[in-house]
Amino acid sequence: MWDRLRGSRAAGGGRSAAAMAQRGEKGPAAAAAAAAAAGEGEARSGAGAGAERGASGAAAPFQPPEGGFGWVVVFAAAWCNGSIFGIHNSFGILYMMLQSDLGEGEKDPALEFKTAWVGSLAMGMIFFCSPIVSIFTDRIGCRTTAASGAAIAFIGLLSSSFTKSLEVRYFTYGILFGCGSSFAFQPSLVILGHYFKRRLGLANGIVAGGSCLISVPLPFFLKMVGKAIGLAHTFQVLSALMLIQIFLSLTYRPILPPSCDSQQDGQDKLGSRSMRQQCWSQTRKYFNLRVFRRKTYRIWAFGIATAVLGYLVPYMNLVKYVEKRFQETKKDWILLVCLGAMSGLGRLVSGRIGDCIPGLKKIYLQVVSFVLLGILCMMIPQCRGFEGVIVICLFLGLCDGFFTTIMAPIAFELVGPMQASQAIGYLMGLMAVPMTAGTPIAGYLNDYFGNYDAAFYFAGVPPIIGGLVLSVVPLVHQRMLKKQRLDPGKDKMLVSEAVVNGELLPGCPASEAHM
Repeated sequence: MWDRLRGSRAAGGGRSAAAMAQRGEKGPAAAAAAAAAAGEGEARSGAGAGAERGASGAAAPFQPPEGGFGWVVVFAAAWCNGSIFGIHNSFGILYMMLQSDLGEGEKDPALEFKTAWVGSLAMGMIFFCSPIVSIFTDRIGCRTTAASGAAIAFIGLLSSSFTKSLEVRYFTYGILFGCGSSFAFQPSLVILGHYFKRRLGLANGIVAGGSCLISVPLPFFLKMVGKAIGLAHTFQVLSALMLIQIFLSLTYRPILPPSCDSQQDGQDKLGSRSMRQQCWSQTRKYFNLRVFRRKTYRIWAFGIATAVLGYLVPYMNLVKYVEKRFQETKKDWILLVCLGAMSGLGRLVSGRIGDCIPGLKKIYLQVVSFVLLGILCMMIPQCRGFEGVIVICLFLGLCDGFFTTIMAPIAFELVGPMQASQAIGYLMGLMAVPMTAGTPIAGYLNDYFGNYDAAFYFAGVPPIIGGLVLSVVPLVHQRMLKKQRLDPGKDKMLVSEAVVNGELLPGCPASEAHM
C-alpha cells in the first residue's frame, strides 16, 4: 500500500518542479530549465520542452534500495510486532496472575469484571490512538514517534510492577502501556515502504513470521516466569522487551525525500490567509474526514467495529475457562500458543490469497473469517475435552490472521492510495470502543451466571452480524458503479481523487529527511 502512496506523491513532486520551471521561480529545477533555454537560443521552444522533461525527471519516483539497511528495519519491525502483540495476546496468563495477586476472589464477586478492564483498556488504546498516531507519524516521523511510544510503553510496564492496586494498573498498564504500544506499532508498518517496493510483500511476510518467534512462546515463558518470580518481577521482565524496542526504533531512518516545492507553495498560500483560515486549513489537513463521504467505507467501518465487540474474549478468558471446566493447569498455555502460531500462519497465507482476488471481492475473505470466528467462539462451551478446545483455538487463530492482514488492501480499494492511511487510522479508532467493552461485558456475564458459557456465546454473535454487514459492501459498490456509468455527473466520490493527507509523505517530515 505504501509503495503506491510513494509513487503518487513522488509524481506530484515532479509536477511541482515542472510548474516552477514554467513560472520562472528560483528553485534548482527552474534554474536548470532557464539555463537550458538560454543555451539553445533560437531552438527555444524545443529546449524548453526538454528542460521541462528534465525538471520532471529530476523528481522521478524514488526507487527504494530493496534491501541493505532495510533488513535491519525489518528485524526491528518484527521485534516490535512480536513483543507488543505477544504481551497483549498473552494477557490471559497475566489475568490469572492479577487475580491471584489481589487475593480477593471470594470477597469481591465482581473481580472478574474489574480485572478484565486492565487488558481491555490496553488493547483498546492501541486502536483508539491510531488516528492520532498517523498524524504524529506524518508530522514528526516514524523514528521519533516509535521511539517515544516504546519509551511510554516501557514506563507503563515498569510502573505496573510497583503497585498492587487494580485502579493504578488501569492507568499504568491499560493507558500508558496501551498508548505507548500504539505509538510504537503503527510506524513499524509505514517505515517498510521506505526501503522496499518490489520486495514489500516479502518484507511484510518476514515481519509477520518473525514476530511469531516472539509472540508464540511468550505465553509459555510467562507461565514459567510468573510462578518462579511473581507478577511484579514479571512486569519488569516484560518492560525489558520495550526497552530494547526503544533502541531498535532508532533504525527507522526515513529515506524518502519530502516534496519541498509543495511545502513552499503551501507556505506561500498560508501566508496570504488570516490566522483563523490558517488554523482551519491545518486542522482539515490533518483531520481529513473525506473518507466518510464514501458510502462503502461507512458500511465497511461499521461492520468491522461491530464484529470486534467480542474479539478479545477468547484471548482473555480461555485459560481461566479450561482451568475451571477441565481442571487443566499445566498445559493451559498451549491454547494461547496455538492462537498465536495459527494467527501468524494466517497472516502469511492471506496476503498471497488476497493478491489473487480482484477488487472489493477481497471483503468476502473477511466475511468468511468473521462468520467462522463467531461460530467457533460459540462452539467452545460445547467441547467435552481439552483437546477439542485446542482444535478450536487453531482455527480461531487462522481466522484472526486472515481478517487482520486483509484490512489494508481493502482500505486501498475503497478510498484509493492517497486516503488509505487516514482510512485505516479512523477504522482502528472506531474499533477501540467495542474492542475495549467486549471483555468487561464477558466478565460481567461470568460473574452473573457463574460460568463462561454465556460469555463465549456473547462473543460469537457480533462477528457473525459484522460479517453479514460486510457482505453488503461489494454489492453496494457495484450498484454505485452502475449508477455512475448511467449518469457520470452524479456520485463523483467514486472517482479517484488526488487528496493528500497533508503535504508531507507518510512518516517522512522535512525535519527527518536530512538526518
